[in-house]
Amino acid sequence: MRHIGRNVSRGKAHGGDASHCGWSGAVLIPAFACWTKLALGALPARVATVRGDFGYWSLSLSTATMTPGEPSRRDFLLIATGAVGAVGIGSVIWPLVSQMSPDASTLALSSTEVDISKIEEGQIVTVKWRGNPVFIRHRTAKEIKEAEDTPLSDLIDPQTDQARAEKPQWLIVVGICTHLGCVPLGHEGPFDGWRCPCHGSVYDVSGRVRHGPAPKNLVVPTYAFLTDTKVKIG
Repeated sequence: MRHIGRNVSRGKAHGGDASHCGWSGAVLIPAFACWTKLALGALPARVATVRGDFGYWSLSLSTATMTPGEPSRRDFLLIATGAVGAVGIGSVIWPLVSQMSPDASTLALSSTEVDISKIEEGQIVTVKWRGNPVFIRHRTAKEIKEAEDTPLSDLIDPQTDQARAEKPQWLIVVGICTHLGCVPLGHEGPFDGWRCPCHGSVYDVSGRVRHGPAPKNLVVPTYAFLTDTKVKIG
C-alpha cells in the first residue's frame, strides 16, 4: 500500500454549502454541513482522516492512491491477531476436552466380570458396577414358574420374565428403586422379591414393580455369560 500524504490547517468558517467539499487541491470541509450532505458513495478512491471541532479544516491530499488488492500492514496485523487468537482458544479448549474423555481406570470400570459358581440357589448377591449396586439372583424352580406364570395384566410395567432373564435361573437387575433411587431389600414383600424401604414399592422375583409409587421395573443392565460360571456386566 502506498502512503497517503495529508496536510491539515485550520480554516475560516463558511456557510456550509456542499460545494466547499471539492476533492481537488486543497479541500475545505465544514464539520457539519458537508458531512451531512456527502454520501459515502461520493467519496473518491483517495482517503484521508479528518479530525476537528466545530470549525473548518483545510486538507491537502497527495496524488498517491491505494492499489486495490495490495496487502496492507493492517491486513497482516488482522491475520496475525486471528492466528494468535485461534491458538489461544485451542489451548483453553483442549484441556477441557481431555478432561471429559474417560481415563483408563474409568473405562475398566465400565464393565465387571463376576464368578457366579458359588452363588447358591435362592441366594441374592450384590456386586458393584459403575458405582451402582447390581443384584444377581440365583432363582429356584418355584420362583421361575411364578415369574413366568404372572399375567401381564397384573403388572404396572408389563414385561415377560423371558424378556428380563437370559437364563431362567439367573436374574440380574440394577439394585436401585425406580421411584427415588433407594436400594430395595431382597426377599421382602408379598412376592418374596424386593421391597423399597423408603416408600414401600414392591417388586417380584423378576424385579417387576407390583405395588407402590415406583413407575418402572428394576432396570436390567447389559450383560453376557462368558461361561456357565462367569458373567460380564456392562
